[in-house]
Amino acid sequence: MTGRLVLGALGVAVGCYGAWLMLSRGDGEDLRSAAVWLAGGVLLHDVVLAGLTLALGVVVTRVLPTPARAPATVALVVLGSLTLVAVPVLGRFGAKADNPTLLDRPYVAAWLVLVALAVVAVVVASLVRARRAAGGSRSHA
Repeated sequence: MTGRLVLGALGVAVGCYGAWLMLSRGDGEDLRSAAVWLAGGVLLHDVVLAGLTLALGVVVTRVLPTPARAPATVALVVLGSLTLVAVPVLGRFGAKADNPTLLDRPYVAAWLVLVALAVVAVVVASLVRARRAAGGSRSHA
């Protein structure tokens, strides 16, 4: 409990220091930009990511068998979060024709590998859960 209080107090202190720096050294444009990013992040998470995750979760619970539901839900949350973070590189925002070293990796291929790994993990976890459920329901006479 004491460790949590110390970490909480440290977090509040660092946040206050950051706010002081922004207010004392920034101009009105910096504050407006920070407010837009803060509001945009909340909206992006609460409306887009959470909304899509909930909608896909409802579909998953209706379509998939019981042992696959939890692993698929975990994969959806992980893939949703990582996809949201990867949007700038997947969309190649910031790429410039005069500097080919910017965004010079196959980001879409890497994302597809991540999706494939998530699908494999869901299949393996579903098979393990189904096997455990079948083993637990057998009666030992």
